[in-house]
Amino acid sequence: MSKPVNRQVVLDTETTGINPKEGHKVIEIGCVELINRRLTRKHFHVYLNPDREIDAGAIEVHGITNEFLRDKPRFVDVVDDFMAFTAGAELVIHNAPFDVGFLNHELSLLPGETRTVESNSSVFDTLAFARKKHPGARNSLDALCKRYGIDNSHRELHGALLDAEILADVYLLMTGGQASLLDDGEQQQDGGERGIVRLPAERPRLKVIACGAEELAAHQQRLAKISKASGGLCLWQE
Repeated sequence: MSKPVNRQVVLDTETTGINPKEGHKVIEIGCVELINRRLTRKHFHVYLNPDREIDAGAIEVHGITNEFLRDKPRFVDVVDDFMAFTAGAELVIHNAPFDVGFLNHELSLLPGETRTVESNSSVFDTLAFARKKHPGARNSLDALCKRYGIDNSHRELHGALLDAEILADVYLLMTGGQASLLDDGEQQQDGGERGIVRLPAERPRLKVIACGAEELAAHQQRLAKISKASGGLCLWQE
């Protein structure tokens, strides 16, 4: 029996401001796909012309300018592709009410029968989950990266696709890591996906490949980052 496919789409948006009720619009959508808790190479990414000016404070956050968006498509031009990419998936979003609120506002402005994000996909809010898992702690995306030892030093400005990729790493670590070390679609022998794999007694000895100096140096650098992020509690350095 084949393993059921669990499809998730990690999503982030950038906007012209903070409140769609004040006429603010979505200007960037970034999505990455997870199949059975593994990142695939499929993604959805667009910049959008909002037909309005972007607040100066928003530009300071994401760096997207009015000039850059002037020749970009409108939401109506990409909505069918977006809804098709996310259809039936569980959307993984940090502070989901913000992004879902903006996307539903965009959908409400389109002609015809109004569609919603929730009618197309289910939603998992990583911020709500993090607040339950780490009560009283800071649970911004940057804070979670630090807590879980994820390097986001290349994140000078917010960007929807980059933040979606980072959030995917945070989500997988925060909810327990990968579900399986096996490749997608494979199952363990003798007992199903949770069974025991019994190796033959007579088998070739495994080849041991020693690390090179460059690999050892990279390993030590990684341990140093983990140690710094955990306040000196990196067990691998003991």
